[in-house]
Amino acid sequence: MEQTGHTDQAEGAPAPDEETGTGSTGGPGGRPEAEGESGPKPRLGRSRRIRRTALALVLALLLPVLAAETALRINYTGDPADGTYTRNRDAIWLGHAWVDGRKDDADVTDLARRLKTTGIRDLYVHTGPLEHDGTLPTSLYPKARRLTDTVHRELPGVRVQAFLGDVLATESPDGMRLERAATRAAVVRSAGQVLDAGYDGVHLDLEPLHSGDRNYLSLLDDLRDVTRARDAQLSVAAHQIDPLPGFHSVWGTLTGHPKWWSQEFFGQVARRVDQIAVMSYDTMQPLESTYGGYVAQQTSLALEVTPPTTDLLMGLPFFHENRFGHWNHAETVPAAVRGVRLGLSRTDADRARFGVALYIDFAATEADWTAYRKGWVR
Repeated sequence: MEQTGHTDQAEGAPAPDEETGTGSTGGPGGRPEAEGESGPKPRLGRSRRIRRTALALVLALLLPVLAAETALRINYTGDPADGTYTRNRDAIWLGHAWVDGRKDDADVTDLARRLKTTGIRDLYVHTGPLEHDGTLPTSLYPKARRLTDTVHRELPGVRVQAFLGDVLATESPDGMRLERAATRAAVVRSAGQVLDAGYDGVHLDLEPLHSGDRNYLSLLDDLRDVTRARDAQLSVAAHQIDPLPGFHSVWGTLTGHPKWWSQEFFGQVARRVDQIAVMSYDTMQPLESTYGGYVAQQTSLALEVTPPTTDLLMGLPFFHENRFGHWNHAETVPAAVRGVRLGLSRTDADRARFGVALYIDFAATEADWTAYRKGWVR
């Protein structure tokens, strides 16, 4: 996931540059020499222009940011509508330990006990990573069948999906290349492989995936043919949506990492899958209020283009890090849940195929679970 899922820069005004010369200052507001004076005098007019230009540049950078953060803070105000709680279509991302032998039957039983009183219906269990050529070694998931059998027994109705991911060669020379037909075909074969192993679906997470990637859409079409034929689920982890139209293009030009998808592309992906889970964390937001407002906006944007036949899930940050792009004090579960409820309330409060997805089990605290239950499950 971009925490990846998934470069702010501080700018200061340059120091005044004073030059000397002879004669009058010559600039606006310059003071003519008094009669009889001679020798070098500072050119105050030029120094003043430099300072004013620097200030103007700083304001040009800061004012849009301040306006955007204020708008997000306002977006976090108000009360969610009654009934905007779990639809029992939630999901959780689980680490690789559940299928490589590090977790045993007792661990699975404990997991089942925890999940019984939640709205979680789908488990996205890390089963990859895929090789760059799209293949998947079976040695990576020797205990998958044990997990699926135990979950089906302990939690009837809960589905176990194989979480398959890889790094794409979109921003570096290394990684999976979706433009290669042979690679896409291998990913499709890997999907059939995990379904043969007992999984109820395939959950795909390829990053960084640039908006408008037609090869990705083609891959989803081929995967959907396989999962539909097997009565299995196809779900994806999705990038966030442009907070402003075309923002991914601007950000990509400035940083080389577009990060967001256009709303149109998000809708194109959503129409090809059974579930789409937004990685609504790692947002660069500095405050709980602006993060919650951002999640509310993302929820509304996603709802507007996700068809009613597709489950839309908004990600909750069940992990704790402090680094660029993610501030632990800001990206909290309570703020995310409130933001989700506000966005749902304003856009489609009665939508049935909607939920939240918790990222990720091994980093979660009891406080995270409590906030999810109190704020969303009730």
